[in-house]
Amino acid sequence: MNVLDAFYQTVHAAAGGCEALAVRLGMSAAVLRNKANPNAAANKPLLDEADRIMGITGDHQILHALANSHGFVCVKVDDTATASDMAVLELVTQVWSTQGEVGAEVNAVLADGRVERRELVAVRAKVFRAHRALEELAARLDGMAEK
Repeated sequence: MNVLDAFYQTVHAAAGGCEALAVRLGMSAAVLRNKANPNAAANKPLLDEADRIMGITGDHQILHALANSHGFVCVKVDDTATASDMAVLELVTQVWSTQGEVGAEVNAVLADGRVERRELVAVRAKVFRAHRALEELAARLDGMAEK
């Protein structure tokens, strides 16, 4: 997903919708709708607005879309998380799950004996999720490492 589509989805999925979010941002709903419209020529979203919207909504898909478009993966750093065997096991099973999703998607792409560019979008999305899960696991283990 590109960053403008992520911005649109974040704005429109906010609790109370675009109108409620606009009030919290101190702008009119019409202006926010225009900023969220990826096809609008005017009223483009600003970085500080995207930052505030992510802070208000708790939805970070804008950040993930931006990172993904530049070949990066974002992982939340949680210094307060308890490093228990169960928490690590949950992350491991999440990693396994995403690996299966990647395999299933690649299998679907190869099923007809051809690989088409349009099919790679779904593969890349699954690989991104798997990479993010692996990075979360590595970050949790890093937090467990003896100081």
